[in-house]
Amino acid sequence: MKIAIITETFLPSTDGVVTRLKEAIKHLQKENNEVIVIAPDLGVTEYEGAIVEGVKTTRMPFYRSREFSMPQRKVKDLLMKHEPDLVHVVNPALVGVSGVYYASKLGYPLLASYHTHVPKYLDYYRLYPFKPLVWWYFKKLHSYADLNLCTSKAIQQELMEKKIPNVHVWDRGVAIDKYHPDYQDTDMRERLSGGKPENTLLVFVGRLAPEKEIHKLKPLLDKRNDISLAIVGDGPVRDQLEKTFKGTYTTFAGFLHGEELSQAFASGDAFIFPSVTETLGLVILEAMASGLPVIAAKSGPTMEQVEDGRTGLLFENENTESLITAIEKIEDPELHKRLSENAKKEAEKFSWQKPSEQILEFYYQTVREHQKSQVNAPKKSKLNVSE
Repeated sequence: MKIAIITETFLPSTDGVVTRLKEAIKHLQKENNEVIVIAPDLGVTEYEGAIVEGVKTTRMPFYRSREFSMPQRKVKDLLMKHEPDLVHVVNPALVGVSGVYYASKLGYPLLASYHTHVPKYLDYYRLYPFKPLVWWYFKKLHSYADLNLCTSKAIQQELMEKKIPNVHVWDRGVAIDKYHPDYQDTDMRERLSGGKPENTLLVFVGRLAPEKEIHKLKPLLDKRNDISLAIVGDGPVRDQLEKTFKGTYTTFAGFLHGEELSQAFASGDAFIFPSVTETLGLVILEAMASGLPVIAAKSGPTMEQVEDGRTGLLFENENTESLITAIEKIEDPELHKRLSENAKKEAEKFSWQKPSEQILEFYYQTVREHQKSQVNAPKKSKLNVSE
C-alpha cells in the first residue's frame, strides 16, 4: 500500500505520538509499504525510507515553545502528487483538518486517530465554556473517517458516548531494549537528585504544560525535604514551574534523548505521573520497562496501565495526603522491589511488534469500510475549510 500520514507533530519533536508513529513507519516500510508523512516543516525530509513532506508552520501566541501548521491548500497538492491508497490523519485539529477535508473530497479511504484529549485540556486554560463546541468540532472531523482509532479503552468509551463512529483501540507498546534497569547510572542520579542521591528520587518525563498538573507535587516537596524531583522535558510553563519549585530539591533537566533518557528513567526510585488528562501516557510503560514503580493519579487511562499494589500505586487526584501515603509505601524496600519486578515483567508484554502489525490491519480494514460506504452512500456535507 501507499499510505499518506498527515500529522500535527513529527520529528524532531519528541512525544508519545511521534514515538508511536516512528515505530509504525518502521514496520510499514519493512513490510514493503510506501509511507509519505505530511507534517509541520521542521527540517526533516526522510525517516526510515519514508518521505517527509513539510508544510508551512507558525507559532501560536499562547504556546510559543513549538510550531504548528494551520489548514492549507498544500495538503491537497501533496495528496494529488503522491496519490496514496489511504490517508491516516493523526490528531486532526489544525493541519489535520486539511487532511480530513481533502481526503474526503478526493475520495481516499480515511483513518483518523485521536491521541490528545483537547476538550479536557480546556479546563486548564480557562476555556471550559468552549468544551461543547470543541467536542462538536472533533465529532464532525472524525465522522468523515471510515475508521477511527484511540489509544485506551477509557477514551474509546468516552468517544463512543460522544457519538464518534467506528472507534477502535490502537494498542500501546514500548522499546524494551531502550528502556531497561541496566541503564541505571550513579552520575545521572547525582545530577537528577540535585546532589542528594540519598533522597528518594521521583522522575517525571513529559511536556511542561498546565494539563500535566506538575504543580500538584509542590505540597509533597514542602512536607518532605528528603525527596528529590527530576523534571525531564520542556514546555510553555517551565519558567512558571521553576518559580513554583524554587527552594525544593527539584531539577529541571530539559529534553533528554537516547541513552541519557534511558539513564534518567532507570536512575530514579519511582516514576511520578500527576496528570489525569492523558489518552494513554506511553511514558508510563517506558518507566515500567526501566524497572520503575509508577505513582500515578487515578484516571481511566492510567488505571489501564498501572495495577495498584502490583506494578505501582495510584493516588486520588489533587489529594496531597493520598500522594504522600503512596510515597511512604514505596519507600518500603520489600514493596519497592516487588513493584519494580512486576512493572518490568508487565512492560515486557508490550513490544511494538503487535501495535505495528495492528495498524496495518486497521489500514486494510479502512479500505474495506470505505468500499462498503461507497455503495449507495448519501453525500456528506462539506467541511468548512477554504480551498
